[in-house]
Amino acid sequence: MNDQAIPAQEQVCHLLQAFTSAPPAPEVRDQFMKFASDHVDCCERTLAVGHFTGSAWLVSADGARVLLTHHRKLDRWLQLGGHADGDGDLAAVALREAEEESGLSGLTLEGGIFDLDRHLIPARGDEPAHWHYDVRFVVRASIEAFQVSEESHSLAWKSIAEIANDADADESMRRMACKWLALY
Repeated sequence: MNDQAIPAQEQVCHLLQAFTSAPPAPEVRDQFMKFASDHVDCCERTLAVGHFTGSAWLVSADGARVLLTHHRKLDRWLQLGGHADGDGDLAAVALREAEEESGLSGLTLEGGIFDLDRHLIPARGDEPAHWHYDVRFVVRASIEAFQVSEESHSLAWKSIAEIANDADADESMRRMACKWLALY
C-alpha cells in the first residue's frame, strides 16, 4: 500500500509514534499524538482550532549554517515550512516547502522528525487565532544560491552556533540550534 492510500491522520500518527528524541519533552509528542488522534482533518488548514505543518531545518552542506526566512506575515526570522494542505506525509511537506520558499533544488531529507513545536498563530483578517502543530525535519542543501519567494521579506544563511547563543532568538530556534550542535 502506498502512502497516498493511507489517510493523512494515520500517516501523522505513525510518524509521531516513531519519534522518541528529546528535546522537546515527551509530553509534547503526546500532545501532538492526541491532537492527531482527535481530529481526522488534522492536516487541513480549514480545521479552525489548528492543524499540522511541516518545516525544514535547512542546513548548509557543511552543517554550520541554516537558511532562515524573514517571514512576511509573522515578521520574524524562522525556519522554512508551511501548511500540509491535507498531506499526511509531513516530511514531504517540509521538503516541498523548503524548495518552494528557497528556490533551491537538489535538497535532501535526512532522517525522521528532528523537532516538534506547537505555537499560536495570531488572528489575521477573518482567520481566527489557531495552533500550528509544526513537525520539523532536517533538510540539507548542496548549493546555497537561494531565491526569495513572495512569502518572505528576505532569506539568509545564519550560523547555527550564533543562533544557539543568541538570547534574543526565538526559543524554538535556539532549541533546534542546540539540538543540532549536540548531534553534529
